[in-house]
Amino acid sequence: MEIRPIKTEADYEAALKEIERLFDATPGTPEGDRLEVLTTLVEAYEEKRYAIPLPDPVEAIQYYMESRGLTRRDLESYIGSRGRVSEILNRKRPLSIDMIRRLHAGLGIPAEVLIQPYKYGQVA
Repeated sequence: MEIRPIKTEADYEAALKEIERLFDATPGTPEGDRLEVLTTLVEAYEEKRYAIPLPDPVEAIQYYMESRGLTRRDLESYIGSRGRVSEILNRKRPLSIDMIRRLHAGLGIPAEVLIQPYKYGQVA
């Protein structure tokens, strides 16, 4: 297989077969180098073709709460009062820049997730 950009699904499948064939190649050998280049090309194709959208900011906060066993009260130091936390989680109010900064710094929620536009306001 000649190494070239992956542009089609057929190119992608061929690259995967070649990666499987070269899977045990020793790093630093011609086969190992070929494996590394093909892997990089496949990763780039998958990122472009099968990109996973970032989660909604409120969903991300809820995920972090659940995965870390946090309560709404735990969010008060990042968001504000109990009422403010409720407004954010119930989509009645948007996150402010300061809230985003505190959630990012304190909980490690990626800023690029938190700054995304999302629906809030009159939620029926």
